[in-house]
Amino acid sequence: MRKVNQSDFLVVGGGIVGLSTAWNLAVQYPTAAIQVLEKETQVAAHQSGRNSGVLHSGIYYKPGSLKAVTCRAGKVAMEKFCAEEQIPFETCGKIIVAVSEDEIPRLDAIVARGRENGIDCTVIDGKQIEELEPHSAGLQGIHVPEAGIVDYPAVCRRLVEKLESAGHRVTLGQQVKAIRPGPTSVEVRTTHQVFQTKFLVTCGGLYSDRLVRMSGLTPPAQIVPFRGEYFELQQERRNLCRNLIYPVPDPSFPFLGVHFTRMISGDVECGPNAVFALAREGYGWGKIRFGELFESLSYPGFIKLAGRHWKMGLGEVHRSLSKGAFVKALQRLIPEIRAADLKPCRAGVRAQALGRDGTMIDDFLWVTEARMLHVCNAPSPAATASLEIGRLITQRVSEQCE
Repeated sequence: MRKVNQSDFLVVGGGIVGLSTAWNLAVQYPTAAIQVLEKETQVAAHQSGRNSGVLHSGIYYKPGSLKAVTCRAGKVAMEKFCAEEQIPFETCGKIIVAVSEDEIPRLDAIVARGRENGIDCTVIDGKQIEELEPHSAGLQGIHVPEAGIVDYPAVCRRLVEKLESAGHRVTLGQQVKAIRPGPTSVEVRTTHQVFQTKFLVTCGGLYSDRLVRMSGLTPPAQIVPFRGEYFELQQERRNLCRNLIYPVPDPSFPFLGVHFTRMISGDVECGPNAVFALAREGYGWGKIRFGELFESLSYPGFIKLAGRHWKMGLGEVHRSLSKGAFVKALQRLIPEIRAADLKPCRAGVRAQALGRDGTMIDDFLWVTEARMLHVCNAPSPAATASLEIGRLITQRVSEQCE
C-alpha cells in the first residue's frame, strides 16, 4: 500500500497564485502542515513564467471588481515583498497611446476608470508622448507613472524557499489524477502518491476546471486556451522602447493588444497576440492535443464566441502566421519598427474562462464546497495581485474552517 501523505492544507498548483496562497496560509497558521503539489518539474512553468512581467497599476479594471481591489493592494504587497527579499523590480511607468480619433473616447473612459480606482494617471498629447517614448507616436495618450516590471518566476522561487524554510513541502512532478472529498478530509491521488488533507485549495490555471470536475463539482465555466506569442527587439534596437508602451484596448475583449515591454533583464518584448491554441499547453502550432481541441471546439460557449468574433479570430491567426502582419500591428505604436528589428521569442497560453453563453469571464472567480476552494479563473493581473489574492483565499478558508 502506498504511503498516505498527511497535511492540514494542500494547495494544487505551483504557479504564483498557488504559492502566494500557500505562503499566506503559512503566515496565518504557523503550526499547520502545508503541502504544495506541482505537476511540472519546476514552479512557474506556465502562465506565471510566461507573462509580460508587468506590475499592473489597475487602471483598466471596473471599480469595485475583485480585479480592481486586489490589483491595487497586491501591487503594494508585491513591491514590499520584492524589496524585503531583494528581488529586482522597477517602477518605470507606462503609456497608453491612441493613434486614431475613434480611440480617444475609449482613452477618456480608461482615465475616468483609473481615477475612480485611485490611480495616478495623466492625459498627455503627442508631444508629451514623444518626450516619454521618442520613437512612439500618437494623437493622445495616458501616462501611468506607477506601473512597473518584475521577475515573477524569481518571486515564485523565493516563495518556495520561504515555505520550505518554514518546514512546509513543495513537491514537483505530481500530476493530480483524482480528488475524493470525505467527511473529515480530502484525498488527492497523483501519478505517484496519495495525499490526505484537512482542506484543499486548487490553483490549476489552464486545468482549473478539470480539478473542479475531479472533485465532484460542476465548474462555472470552461477553460479555453489562447496563445500569446512574443517577438523580442534585436539588442541594437532596444532603444526603440524605453519602458512600457500599450495600445488602447478593445473593451469587447479582455486582451490588452500587442504592446512593448522592457523586461527586468533589459530585453524588450513585443506582444502578445491572442490566438486560439490547439492544446491547453499549446505553445506553438505544432502542439495539438486532439481531446482538448475537441473539448474546446464542441463547447457551446466557444461556438457562440466564435460565431460573434470569427473575423477577429482570423486576424489573430494571420498575425500568428505572418511576421509582416505582426509588425504592422506594432507599427501603430512605433512607426519606424521593421521586421528585421525583431527576433522570435517565447509564447504563453492564457487560461480564458468561458461561460456556456459565450461570455468571456473577466474577473477572478472561485467556488467553495465544504473542505475545498477552487480558483476557477485568475486572469491578468493575477500575478500582480497574487499576494492579495492569496490573502483573500486564506481569509475564505479560515471562514470555512470555523
